[in-house]
Amino acid sequence: MQGNAIAQFLPLILIFAIMYFLLIRPQQKKAKDHRAMIDAVRRGDQVVTQGGIIGKVSKVKEDGEIEVEIAENVKVRVLKGTLANVISKTEPAAESK
Repeated sequence: MQGNAIAQFLPLILIFAIMYFLLIRPQQKKAKDHRAMIDAVRRGDQVVTQGGIIGKVSKVKEDGEIEVEIAENVKVRVLKGTLANVISKTEPAAESK
């Protein structure tokens, strides 16, 4: 009787395991990579927003916002979470001693 109950739940357990490795785990990895990309954004990086706007980061604020220059003297405030991609990274500024 006990073995029969385990045999009935085995396909359900296998389906969950397959879904975890094919759907859930890759999605968590993608979200983690996106968070790391957002945390690494700094002044001078060229970014693309989820709305498709391409611009250069002119200021990184502490409250989850960045200021992006989309044209000469045209700056917009964008939430960091809405960045889709960082096209080009700038080199870190050398520390002066």
